[in-house]
Amino acid sequence: MTGTLPDADWRARPGLRRIVGALGADAVKIVGGAVRDTLLGLPVADVDLATPLLPQEVARRLEDAHVKVIPTGIAHGTVTAIASGDHHEITTLRRDVETDGRRATIAFAGDWREDAARRDFTINALYADPDTGEIDDWFEGLADLAAGCVRFIGDAPARIAEDHLRILRFYRFAARFGRGELEPVSHAAAIDARQSLKSLSRERVADELLKIMALPDPRAILLQMADDGIFSVVLPELDLEFGSALDQLHANEDAVAAPAAPLRRFAALLPADATIAEQVASRLRLSTRQRKYLAALARHRGAVLPPARQLAYAVGIDAARDIYLLASDEAAAAAAKGALAGWDVPQLPLKGGDIIARGVTAGPEVARLLKEIESAWVEEDFPDAARVAALADQKIGLVRD
Repeated sequence: MTGTLPDADWRARPGLRRIVGALGADAVKIVGGAVRDTLLGLPVADVDLATPLLPQEVARRLEDAHVKVIPTGIAHGTVTAIASGDHHEITTLRRDVETDGRRATIAFAGDWREDAARRDFTINALYADPDTGEIDDWFEGLADLAAGCVRFIGDAPARIAEDHLRILRFYRFAARFGRGELEPVSHAAAIDARQSLKSLSRERVADELLKIMALPDPRAILLQMADDGIFSVVLPELDLEFGSALDQLHANEDAVAAPAAPLRRFAALLPADATIAEQVASRLRLSTRQRKYLAALARHRGAVLPPARQLAYAVGIDAARDIYLLASDEAAAAAAKGALAGWDVPQLPLKGGDIIARGVTAGPEVARLLKEIESAWVEEDFPDAARVAALADQKIGLVRD
């Protein structure tokens, strides 16, 4: 099947034209996502280029044309060119010499088809001429794209053996670009190889899981992954009732027009147990902030929620908003959004010195009084400094009495 890339604004950008001019239109092609997404009429974020030129020659030609070059992955044949404010990755054609499922030893090649053959899916192995838009398609990627079929190139088990992360990528791409049933041969290969996911770095697994969560509606593919035993390998803590939690979360997100938040959706996969949430976050090498966030969401699921601002004072505005989205109904989620809109978490307008100035001896009593006053201040929805001063006088007066 042959095709031509339709006109798109990105094809005429000055930066891209400068790069193509420097390398030579016969020595560079647009590759991968930019071709696929343009054919589907989707926005294009990154425009990647491939070339038979060696990285050093790529850098030389670009620098001669006064294009800035950053050797972002030069050992693997990739440099980043910055022209007219645009960033483009340019990668020399490659072939795999050796793979172990986690990383590959590559050699530079001069054959376009050989480079395409080492890619994962047919719809990602489309190369377009930067001038004419003519598309090179060696593996029926255009037909698969038209049919909504996500299929591994060539032998599916072999493609997965080259990089085990392709199992998770298969589910993500099928959810994003697929229509109808999953391609049976690729699907079976992913299920059969699922135990190989244990060999991957936890960071790579976490990154791919969160990309799945960022899809417009990942519910169907997540249920499929659970049925296929994928989560028993990468997320054995999966809550068996996660489907209901995701349904409620999506309804709440729609009700308040909340943009997709991958970590919030990931929280819906976990049981309402803060300890388990922290353990999962630690195993997946998530940041300290992400770990605390997941623990806060798990801790408040199934509990009676305090008013949104009081909750935000304890856990932060983002976590409080997401707790309501995850653990309440649409009306409560909408009310929480309204209460938190344009509101910043305040600081108690009182310090220990203010307590001492009122005649209380420095020591544990000051800290106890501050805590009581703070609790009353939060309970009253954070009144101003005058009210806090009155609360302090009241608490100190009660102590003296």
